[in-house]
This record gives sequence, C-alpha cells and structure tokens, in this order.
Amino acid sequence: MTQKVLITGASGFVGFHVIEAALKAGLEVHAAVRASSQVKHLEGLAVQYVSPDFRSEEAIRKLLEEHQYDYVIHGAGITKAFSEEEYNAVNAGYTQNLALAIKNAKAPIKRFVFISSLAALGPIAYEAQAPLLEESAPQPVTAYGRSKLLAEKYLQQIEGLPLITLRPTAVYGPRDKDIFIMFKMIARGWEPYIGRKQQRFSFLYAKDLAKAAISALTSPCLGTYNLSDGNVYDRYALADITKKLLKKNTLKFHVPYGIVEVIAGILEKMPSGGKAPALNKEKLNELTAPNWNCSIEKGRNNLPYTPEYDLEKGLAETLQWYKENKWL
Repeated sequence: MTQKVLITGASGFVGFHVIEAALKAGLEVHAAVRASSQVKHLEGLAVQYVSPDFRSEEAIRKLLEEHQYDYVIHGAGITKAFSEEEYNAVNAGYTQNLALAIKNAKAPIKRFVFISSLAALGPIAYEAQAPLLEESAPQPVTAYGRSKLLAEKYLQQIEGLPLITLRPTAVYGPRDKDIFIMFKMIARGWEPYIGRKQQRFSFLYAKDLAKAAISALTSPCLGTYNLSDGNVYDRYALADITKKLLKKNTLKFHVPYGIVEVIAGILEKMPSGGKAPALNKEKLNELTAPNWNCSIEKGRNNLPYTPEYDLEKGLAETLQWYKENKWL
C-alpha cells in the first residue's frame, strides 16, 4: 500500500522541490496550500490538495485522522513579516498547533519532519575555529531566526513526537526569488556588496534539502540536523561563479553599511501593498553576519545525508532553469 505524506508550504519554492522528491520516492503526496495560493507550477504533478487551518489544532487533527497520513513534512512559514509577533504566530504558533494535532490524533504518524533554519542558531565569529554544530548555543540575529528557534522549543516540549528537525542554511535553486535578486543584478552588470568586512557563507541546493527531508522520513535517528553542501565560501564566491557561468563582466562596488541601513529604514516605512519588504534593518543582521559555516557530519552519519551539489554545480543547474524559463 502506498504511503501518504502531508507536505506543508507546498506552494512555495522549497515545497515544490520536496514534492518532486516525495513523488520520486513513490509516496502519495497531499499538498497543504492556502485557498489563495498560486499552484499553477504544480500542475501536472500527481498531488492532492488540502487546506488545513493551522490556527486550530482541532481542525488539523481532524484532517490527519481523515487522511491517515504516514508522514508529515512541515515547511510552511513566513520569511518576511512586519513584526516579531507575526513571525512567532505563524512560524512558531502554527508549528505548535500542527505538532499537538499529530500528538493527539488517533492516526499515528511515523515521522514528523520540521524544516527549521540555520537562522535559529545564528552566525558565529569570522575567526571561529569550529563551525556551527547542532549543539551550539543559539544566538539568532533576526526575528525570523528567533521564531524558528521558538518553534523548535515548542516541539521539544511535546513528548513522544517522532520528530526530526532540519536546519538548512541559505537555500537556492530553481524558483527561488530571494538569492535570484543577486543573479538578476549580475546579469545586468552590477555586483553590489554591503560594507567591506570579510564573510564566510554556506549554501544548500534545494534538491539536496528535499532529498534530506525524504531521507528523514525513514531515518531511525531522531534529532536535529544542520544542512549545507558541506563547504564554506567567501563573500565573493556566489558572484564569481555566477559571472563565470553567465559569461558576464560586472561593476563590483561596496556600499557603506550606514547607507544601506538608511535605505532599509525607508523601505520599512514605504507602502508596499500589504507585503513586508525584502530588505529591512533586521535582515541586514543576516546579510552582513560574519560566518555561517556549519558542520553536517551529524546528518551524514545519521540521516544519512550526502549532498550531491556544491555551489558551482547547483548554480549551473539553477541559472539554466532561470534562462529556460525567461527569468534571466
């Protein structure tokens, strides 16, 4: 009998790749989407749609009992909001409701995979001798990171959850709209940076994240796992590889932090059609953080997790997709 998986955040960038990986693994996929969600990009995929009310633990529990899911992968959340309260309500509160529904449902779930974020840990010093570990003391530098950490704490308080938490670093790949902003500027000949301080970054290709989520469904080792491609990159690596792949020359320039901070402050106050701006003062804390290097050894050993893409291989596939789909 085909096993069923409920995937939340299914209409999003990461959700799309998780759905593809789940279908490839032979799972029956139920995609949790809002009634207002755009799902045209999911046409042609063998998925069933559900619209759970994450504000209600009882409503979610009824959905779980009705469909008798074997697994749940929870990737729904928000990366942009106007306040910490909004981040906490969606990223932590909704996650808590889902977990309580799983705990209290009459239909037992074999595995609950929560896609958190490395932002829940926060960065480390540039000179740090050791990378971020799963057990590192959390020091998130944004409301988004704090909301993900709060969600993790809520889950840890619920006894008996068959829980695996994944903490991906910066995720890129086809359909991403955040790092894509940088690709678009490079394609136009611009290569901007905030300040001149040295930085270390880590990246994760969306397909590797999706593969890790599917591996977690049958892993016997519960726990929390940091995810990246296993490498650490300097602040210019993303642009250097992109320029090489696009065969572009750029004007590289460094904008003083103070100027970007003023711009971010203005964007926060400008009308934006009800949408939170992509850049705000707090987001600068992540963009200018000194070091996002993380160890993935625990995941390699226990999930098991073996990334297939380094940054150059992942960017080659990503940029090709953007060109074929006329994003670039």
